[in-house]
Amino acid sequence: MDKCSGYYNAAEIFGENVFNDSVMQERLPKKVYQRLKEIIRGGKELDLATADVIAHEMKEWAIEKGATHYTHWFQPLTGVTAEKHDAFITAPMENGKVLMSFSGKELIKGEPDASSFPSGGLRATFEARGYTAWDCTSPAFVRQDAAGATLCIPTAFCSYTGEALDQKTPLLRSMEAVNEQAMRLIRLFGNKTSRKVTASVGPEQEYFIVDREKYLKRKDLIFTGRTLFGAMPPKGQEMDDHYFGTIRERIAAYMRDVNVELWRLGVSAKTQHNEVAPAQHELAPIYASANVAVDHNQLVMETLKKVAGRHGLQCLLHEKPFAGVNGSGKHNNWSITTDDGINLLDPGVTPHENFQFLLVLTCILKAVDIHADLLREAAADVGNDHRLGANEAPPAIISVYLGEQLEDVIKQLISTGEATHSISGSKLETGVKTLPDFMKDATDRNRTSPFAFTGNKFEFRMIGSQDSIAQANIVLNTIVAEAFSEACDVLENSSDFEQALHDLIKKNATDHRRIVFNGNGYSEEWVEEALRRGLPNITSMVDAIPSLNTEKSVRLFEKFGVFTRAELNSRVEVEYETYAKKINIEARSMIDIAGKQIIPSVIKYTTVLANSVAAVQSVCDADISVQQGLLSEVSALLAETKSALSKLEKLAGQGIVMEEGREQAVFYRDKVMSAMAELRSPVDKLEMIVDKDMWPMPSYGDLIFEV
Repeated sequence: MDKCSGYYNAAEIFGENVFNDSVMQERLPKKVYQRLKEIIRGGKELDLATADVIAHEMKEWAIEKGATHYTHWFQPLTGVTAEKHDAFITAPMENGKVLMSFSGKELIKGEPDASSFPSGGLRATFEARGYTAWDCTSPAFVRQDAAGATLCIPTAFCSYTGEALDQKTPLLRSMEAVNEQAMRLIRLFGNKTSRKVTASVGPEQEYFIVDREKYLKRKDLIFTGRTLFGAMPPKGQEMDDHYFGTIRERIAAYMRDVNVELWRLGVSAKTQHNEVAPAQHELAPIYASANVAVDHNQLVMETLKKVAGRHGLQCLLHEKPFAGVNGSGKHNNWSITTDDGINLLDPGVTPHENFQFLLVLTCILKAVDIHADLLREAAADVGNDHRLGANEAPPAIISVYLGEQLEDVIKQLISTGEATHSISGSKLETGVKTLPDFMKDATDRNRTSPFAFTGNKFEFRMIGSQDSIAQANIVLNTIVAEAFSEACDVLENSSDFEQALHDLIKKNATDHRRIVFNGNGYSEEWVEEALRRGLPNITSMVDAIPSLNTEKSVRLFEKFGVFTRAELNSRVEVEYETYAKKINIEARSMIDIAGKQIIPSVIKYTTVLANSVAAVQSVCDADISVQQGLLSEVSALLAETKSALSKLEKLAGQGIVMEEGREQAVFYRDKVMSAMAELRSPVDKLEMIVDKDMWPMPSYGDLIFEV
């Protein structure tokens, strides 16, 4: 770093706080390093003697970075990460000094209180024991912040009886499933050299940035992450001038510090830009294996929020922090690649001749078609209900975009039984002599598709901005593993491989062509067409949750050892409970803000207005008609607000005493959410009338334009 200019060389600082492969190779004895690599590749189990050596070197390295504590960093079903910090010190010796130690046993296993995390009935309050287990495939790292330096060890989290209580455990199981079935598939095509197939992921992260001082004056943002009241300013996003616009200096300084923190943690933050809505931005990393990508995305979200505070800013990760402008999502770019660099989703120059690719592609079409409900559920979140199907995010209907080239190949397969050609890209002529002509791709992109093929990967675009990407990748890995498994069962038992392969590709393409849609996903015509095709249109989280534990889903997940029936049932309970609790918090926040801030402010304004009317009336009766009309309008809206508030208070009281489960979640969606909308309507109208100096909170314009 150049301290004078604040310049950082990304190549020099990248991964400096990560116990990565180069650090391990340098610090670990050769035999220990080789054994650890074998364990990471999935060939062996970690023994305690090896773990002791690794733990000692990891501790020494972390202490050199200034670490005094270590933590097993895990991802329970709360939606955020969790950690318990332990110091490296041992019990004091006779001379009053302490030793710094960290054993293999401490590295491998931790023991947080399992009963205090969501378990959906898997653990009772009196059954407290739970374990964290080191995921050696995701590197440990040292996090440096105001608390000092802490060694963070990525871990899985399970109950005393072995059930997964987290996101990582089923993700790792799903990665093993897709690896095993993909290896079967590529062996059928003569690949004898690849040893492993890994799901690779690159998640794009959208977020809003607002001034923290203004944020602290909005109780709704503090309690719920979104504005529960708020009238649109005269300008929103209609001019499209924010998208890819020049990044303002205050935001640029913030982005720079975010990048530096992430690079030091080995997160390959690459792309940053302004998004469509004012105050909205995006950060995208380079691909990593699915479990590392999940860990890194959690670090991205934590870092975005942490660094914002240093700049007097606040990062909002809610899917819809502001009504009337685009919300935030997370695009999950997913591919499957061998350990020697073969991308199974690379169509090549002539995809119609690439039979391995065509089999992989049509298997994925089959997987998405059969399990569209599970993919939709993987993106189910309370905040995401405000986005999906709202012409700013993909529709709630799952479909696959293939582009002109691959759709044409699929049509050939269906109509004639074989594909004989592929549409090629052509030269794009700019018409300007000083600009180079170049070859354009053979297909365009479709930003309205929930699951789009984009060259050599699929982009699942439905995930909410504050959600973990784990569940989406668990589902993707598992449903593709199932499709691969069924394909391999057919091909391995065939007497004529080439004919069986040809027939299977055609069958998959024909049977699941309904899932392919290249058109405008925002159009009403597509909603009607999807209904005719029999595609599910699941518009709310509450209606998506049941797909988790249908018999179809249970068979799928149990077949590949990703979830047990009990684990699926527990997640259903957790999600219903989460939905009801989040809506209840929003309702109570609205009640608190309306009763303690908005109504008193409006009453104050009407008093001032009434006194003004009386003063003018004593002078000239002809001048009071406008003010009297305004007073009448405000008084009517105030009465409407009080009535709506009373209704919401009653319904919120009913909801909180209901038994947790689907019935309660449905009540909050259908009754409480409707009452919240009824309360918001008059309040937003009042905001446009009441003197700004008397309105109790910053407006939309203050928040999204004054950063």
